Amino acid sequence: MLNPDNDTDLRLKVNSETARLPWTELQRHFAQGSVIFVSPDLDLIDVAVRIAHDDKTSIAAWVADGKIGKVSDSQALAWTEAAAELWTSVVHPFILVQQERSKLN
Repeated sequence: MLNPDNDTDLRLKVNSETARLPWTELQRHFAQGSVIFVSPDLDLIDVAVRIAHDDKTSIAAWVADGKIGKVSDSQALAWTEAAAELWTSVVHPFILVQQERSKLN
């Protein structure tokens, strides 16, 4: 298996499939518990690639630092009230979401 740092093909694929979506389109997935927030200080593509590679060390460190995790009810409510659009990347079975730095409350 390729090292996530060198998996150029997967990085290109993830990048090409990353899109901005309104939070309203993601709420059903949130209700199913499959939406993961990614801190704006992390690279969304890098996180997606490392999750796809099951990089347990990086994932555990980010979870411990509160940089990735399941979207909380309060986050979901704030995004609903703000009619937020988020960057999204799908890494089955998860949808990763990231708020733009310039859009942070």
